[in-house]
Amino acid sequence: MLVRGVVAATLLAVAAPALAQDKAVPYWASISSGEAMTRTGPGRNYPGVWLYKRRDLPVRVLKRYENWRMIEDPDGAKGWMLVSLLSDRRTAVVKPGAPREIRAKADSSSGIRYRAEPGVVAHIDHCKNGWCHVAVGKREGYIRTSDIWGVSDGEVVD
Repeated sequence: MLVRGVVAATLLAVAAPALAQDKAVPYWASISSGEAMTRTGPGRNYPGVWLYKRRDLPVRVLKRYENWRMIEDPDGAKGWMLVSLLSDRRTAVVKPGAPREIRAKADSSSGIRYRAEPGVVAHIDHCKNGWCHVAVGKREGYIRTSDIWGVSDGEVVD
């Protein structure tokens, strides 16, 4: 019985990330590893293009091929990455420009809790009506979807 439980737990741990990445493209994901390489094609035999060293960076998955995903990063760079290096955890990065306001409520007249600098990565809790509830470290609040990269226009995230 114990062996069966260990096998089941192992299968769930391996299947969960892969199952989360079997969505119809395009979809949003994030880099799950502290080091993740993109390649020119869907295989280890293709040359490496870029080594990402930023866990939780949001990416847009554009294509699927077996255990590989063609991703696009916030700068528009594209490459193929192993699905095991990706997570379905939703994150966003603050767009270039001035620091963006993180508010207490999903309302532009609500008080400002803090400002996030361009390039800051936030974990998305939920989004609707043009606002996302995000967490940056231990700080949380609401940011306009137009101020971040990692959410599609009009997308609702639960």
